[in-house]
Amino acid sequence: MTTSIGWELYRSFLAVLQEGSLSGAARALGLTQPTIGRHITSLEEHLGVALFTRSQAGLLPTEAAAALRADAEAMQTAAAALERTAGGLGTDVQGAVRISASEVVGAEVLPPILAELRALHPKLQLELVLSNRLQDVVRREVDIAVRMTPPQQEVLLATRVGDVPLGLHAHRVYLDRHGVPGSLADLKQHALIGFDQETPFLRSARAGLSLWSREHFALRCDSDLAQLALLRSGAGIGICQLALAQRQPDLVRLLPDAFSFSLTSWVVMHEGLKSNPRCRAVFDGLVAGLRRYVHHGAAPGHEQPSPS
Repeated sequence: MTTSIGWELYRSFLAVLQEGSLSGAARALGLTQPTIGRHITSLEEHLGVALFTRSQAGLLPTEAAAALRADAEAMQTAAAALERTAGGLGTDVQGAVRISASEVVGAEVLPPILAELRALHPKLQLELVLSNRLQDVVRREVDIAVRMTPPQQEVLLATRVGDVPLGLHAHRVYLDRHGVPGSLADLKQHALIGFDQETPFLRSARAGLSLWSREHFALRCDSDLAQLALLRSGAGIGICQLALAQRQPDLVRLLPDAFSFSLTSWVVMHEGLKSNPRCRAVFDGLVAGLRRYVHHGAAPGHEQPSPS
């Protein structure tokens, strides 16, 4: 087996794994199907193993292909990081910066902050990854991450933004129909909006609200954005960031003395990127914008509404 295998062969291999067919991989990479086929054949010859078998469902990966997948994905991540670094060489704030954040923060909080960054630095290219999974900054899956848990790795540059307060909320339409709960015990008589699959974070977060468990939820969803949409539609009672609730006067906070909770927000970057002009500009911009949001309930482009 030779070690001089080009990245393009592994890239085609990974695309076939992800798309399930030669034609799908060709569309994803902007190549022709015969080219993808030649890449797979060449890689199999180099490695001396079969990577796929044909079936009515398409191409099925062999055990050898499954064993190679993690390393091929690591190569893809490294290649993407290399392209971002190469695209931003020089002293100007230009090129691509990849940012990860949770669904709610990415969709509800970051857009005006990113718009302001682009207005200041028009040559920036911003890639936003919405995921509640902790993207690996150490391995450069992303350049910068907004996290709600403190980073543990020493190679990361992290700035604590502040605490994001949360509370129980419901839409006025729901409260008009079902009444306002007077205590936490009264929540048992209401339609609660919550998660479907529990995580270690959710188990620790509900220490102050033992009722917040799957069996008590009338509406279950693991998407935070979908939960927020259900809350705004008047479907039931859910947990929401106070600053987001203040944007919609018809969302009413419930039982503030009985339940309150905060998430500590961090902006995290690999320490090796701190001297990179574009990454430093985005990092500082995120910190400044998120601090405005945490302390004043508003990001650039959002006027602060009167309390409901």
